[in-house]
Amino acid sequence: MPPTVHNFVVSPDAAGMRVDLWLTQHLPDLSRAQIQSLITAAYITSPGITLKPGTRLTPGMEITVTIPPPKPTTPAPEDIPLNLLFEDDDILVINKPAGIVVHPAPGHEEGTLVNALLHHSHHFWNIGETTRPGIVHRLDKETSGIMVIAKTERAIASLIQQFKACSVAKSYLALAHGTPDPASGTIENFIGRHPVDRKRMAVVKLNGKRALTHYQVIEQFENTSLIQATIETGRTHQIRVHLAHLGYPLVGDPTYGNRNRDRTLPFKPTRQMLHAAHLAFTHPTSAEKLSFSAPPPEDFTFACNLLKTP
Repeated sequence: MPPTVHNFVVSPDAAGMRVDLWLTQHLPDLSRAQIQSLITAAYITSPGITLKPGTRLTPGMEITVTIPPPKPTTPAPEDIPLNLLFEDDDILVINKPAGIVVHPAPGHEEGTLVNALLHHSHHFWNIGETTRPGIVHRLDKETSGIMVIAKTERAIASLIQQFKACSVAKSYLALAHGTPDPASGTIENFIGRHPVDRKRMAVVKLNGKRALTHYQVIEQFENTSLIQATIETGRTHQIRVHLAHLGYPLVGDPTYGNRNRDRTLPFKPTRQMLHAAHLAFTHPTSAEKLSFSAPPPEDFTFACNLLKTP
């Protein structure tokens, strides 16, 4: 994979800004710390100037950013149990527990679902990307529920196409603060990087991607509600962002939630209460329509039962 190169010319209104801060606004996928590291390693340059993270910009400055490709690493197989719902020669369907990362990433090089898959079957050694073999969609670390994983290149291509075409049915259970009014509806807008906190997503007017969520209140408690959310698109943190945007953040959500409201609950949530309960798609080889459901895990049902108690 070749490096990615970006060329910028500083406009007059940016005069006096620090180069690292300015670049975070133009390269939202990079954190400020990553940009500072690229500057220090001379991957970010300007003709005739030795850039430092704190270099002040002047109008007309030309800045070139070269982002080197990530170094591929081969994850090691690990004997981590998998909750299998279905498996054949083409695909594998699992019920992922909360607390496990899907594929290796900085800070999570071990103990991931990919490490478990490599131990489970040799099929995952030579398909797809090196660090995420067979992975065609993801769930957040603390989100539990159903995932489909490809075991062949043909299955990868088919499933990726189905996800892109929004033909995969995905339904979640969410425990949220408050109760939406009306009790059912559709949320449709655009989701992109938060304009200030680049590690978060947000509903945005510019530079976002269309996001569509249908919701239905399943059960109402005193100050919380159990919601079924069906998504037609698969944007990062979509359900979490959409419900928080409406004013009904997920219980236990550390990023988009409300800690003060969490403290009023009869239990202490340790994660966002979100579970991928249903997944339906077309088998990549047989073209059979497959549908899978999984009940929420013990911590989720425990929370709901406590909330039901008068």
